[in-house]
Amino acid sequence: MALHEPKYDETSALIASNKVEGTSVFNTAGEKLGSILNLMINKHSGHVSYAVMSFGGFLGLGEDHYSIPWKKLTYSLEKHGYVVDIDVAKLTAAPHHAGDKPPVYDPAYDVLVNGYYGIPI
Repeated sequence: MALHEPKYDETSALIASNKVEGTSVFNTAGEKLGSILNLMINKHSGHVSYAVMSFGGFLGLGEDHYSIPWKKLTYSLEKHGYVVDIDVAKLTAAPHHAGDKPPVYDPAYDVLVNGYYGIPI
């Protein structure tokens, strides 16, 4: 990109996926739960299905990955991060996987994750 070209990675309503990755996720009590690793985008609809969030562990070791339905996240300008109405106990019991063992993102997984978080499919 030339020095004088404008950057098109964020507008008032849109944000580039690379700017979402690494963003912190907080619960409504203000506790940092983790950060977004990546987004899972439905190839057919073009909509984001999940934000995959890291949680647990220490200094990146032993953390697990949680697929949070995109509809559960709300961006907070104040926190410069996303807020979810999920407490630590509910998150700990949520469907998750080790970083090196991703799930099969199929209809059964959609039912499992969205059902857990109370999101209608």
